[in-house]
Amino acid sequence: MPMWEGRFSKQIDKRTNDFNSSIRFDHVMYKEDIKGSIAHAKMLSKQGIILKEDEEKIIKGLNSILKDIENHVLEFDPNAEDIHMFIEAELTKRIGQSGKKLHTARSRNDQVALDIRMYLKNQILIIKQNLIDFIITLLNKAKENTETIMPGYTHMQRAQPITFAHHLMAYVEMFKRDLERLSETYGRTDICPIGSCALAGTTYNLDRLFEAKELGFSKITNNSLDGVSDRDFIIELLSDISIIMMHLSRLSEEIILWSSWEFKFIELDDSFSTGSSIMPQKKNPDITELIRGKTGRVYGSLISLLTVMKGTPLAYNKDMQEDKESIFDAVNTVNLCLTTINPMVATMKVLKENMKKAAEKGFINATDCADYLVEKGIPFRDAYKIVGNIVKYCIENDKTLESLDLSIYKHFIPSFDNDIYSHINLINCVNKRNVIGGPAKEQVEKQIMSNLAKLT
Repeated sequence: MPMWEGRFSKQIDKRTNDFNSSIRFDHVMYKEDIKGSIAHAKMLSKQGIILKEDEEKIIKGLNSILKDIENHVLEFDPNAEDIHMFIEAELTKRIGQSGKKLHTARSRNDQVALDIRMYLKNQILIIKQNLIDFIITLLNKAKENTETIMPGYTHMQRAQPITFAHHLMAYVEMFKRDLERLSETYGRTDICPIGSCALAGTTYNLDRLFEAKELGFSKITNNSLDGVSDRDFIIELLSDISIIMMHLSRLSEEIILWSSWEFKFIELDDSFSTGSSIMPQKKNPDITELIRGKTGRVYGSLISLLTVMKGTPLAYNKDMQEDKESIFDAVNTVNLCLTTINPMVATMKVLKENMKKAAEKGFINATDCADYLVEKGIPFRDAYKIVGNIVKYCIENDKTLESLDLSIYKHFIPSFDNDIYSHINLINCVNKRNVIGGPAKEQVEKQIMSNLAKLT
């Protein structure tokens, strides 16, 4: 029979129990549940609510349960309603009456809220470390490519020359913001709800601050209703993870394009690619395609929990049980994606010559050509139109700006001189953009070294 059998005259239907049960997914919080219960027993004893000998029996029993779970001696009971009831029932089985005292001045409502906060605090730290590891990989890859010229794009059209290092550093900035968001979410997760009980606190003389400190929390919740019904921190973490996945998906899309024959800017290592069952020539970027696909899955978890919470009145409602599968899946997904894309990027080969050839063919130094005329005193709009006509001539005559004879330049406007070729040299075009945040080698190297110093 369940712990709450007193009010009921019939046994619960198996279908109701199976539908209601959450142990199949919330068992992952067994460590947090046991740790929280140990702290609760210590607080109850300290406050004289239970005897010291009961505290000692409870802690000994809980530690034996933890040891047996981790040694695979004790299996989770699929018929248990949840991990909290499973551990409490097992404890009572092992130590008798003292085990029944553990739940004094506590409800599953604040116990669940406590466990998920403790679990997610740890998971945030794991995600952050995986992100840091990936950022370092991007920084090291950028360090190798500060002179690797490639076309920068707008509207998927070749636009201006940059370096591959500068392109990668854009993703470094994105993932750094993700780290900041995770840190802020950690602060709002690091608040202890235990003592809120079912919704209205308790008449027992609790020491909530002692229990929170035992569990490593920096604060306690200020309102018992909010303490058991707040899921903002989970929604916020799902939002953070969704943004991380969006950034990973954008990078994945570019890797998919870059590894195609149409671009051939990179080649993925064989150990991070797959083949075809029928086409022997194929080398597929399946990892990045899966990341792109899994992003939608994480978005679904965020929307799911937002939808669950939008209509729930205070305080706790069973709807909130739907929070765990969503956040557990999202956490597992983002960690899996980060730990898989990291070695894939680390081992990918950058085809520098192909990048350079692509940069040379797209008239991506046309803006620099116009700037050259501006320096000669030509108004920018006039210079823009003149260079547009020159580009049109080059296209019609299969020429590039670099290969065009000076006499042709002078035909369009006499202001051109021999120094135009230095001005539109792609390396020079990049390195002249020597402003903070620009693609010049000097600036990119400063950014790389500054970030490596902070993260390693």
